[in-house]
Amino acid sequence: MTDTKEKILMTALHLFARDGFDAVSVSTISGELGMTKGALYKHYKNKRDIFDSIVERMFEIDAERSKQYQVPEEQDCKQSVSWDSVRRFTLAQYIFWTQDDFARNFRKMLSLEQYRDEEMAQLYHSCIMTGPVDYMESIFAQMMTDGMPISADPRLLALEYYAPMFLLISSSDYLDKGQSLALLKEHIDRFIIEHT
Repeated sequence: MTDTKEKILMTALHLFARDGFDAVSVSTISGELGMTKGALYKHYKNKRDIFDSIVERMFEIDAERSKQYQVPEEQDCKQSVSWDSVRRFTLAQYIFWTQDDFARNFRKMLSLEQYRDEEMAQLYHSCIMTGPVDYMESIFAQMMTDGMPISADPRLLALEYYAPMFLLISSSDYLDKGQSLALLKEHIDRFIIEHT
């Protein structure tokens, strides 16, 4: 991606996170960058094209992280996963959603827009709420299939596992990052001990 195209993408995302998707126009984005709308249109067809590129980037980052931490890319994958991979992946996801500029602004944009637009609400649920629960349910079900001694319903386990992370992500802009990460680590370690 060219530097100009990247600057447009990041500037638009910051504006969407601050003001909301509908409130930001192509004129607003180009004005913020000190360029003409015509110059912006050389890189993106319209505001929706910018938004679609942001969403595509988020899914690409997720897929890369899944590979890096040896967890399934899709929630219905039948890949075996270790507790260590689950732990490392969860911590990496938390750090990403709370400290990475792109992810933080993506989360803020979706949080803002979920009440205004059905598509944004579905994306919010898919990325931050029910999607991670479904994903963890799939992982726990596969662990049970693989013979790991887990003695609870995978859906309930997923809810129990993810709920503290959701709370910490949702309040991360107001909490001490180090304390929150320490709390999450403690939760994960306790969860693994209790369920193995």
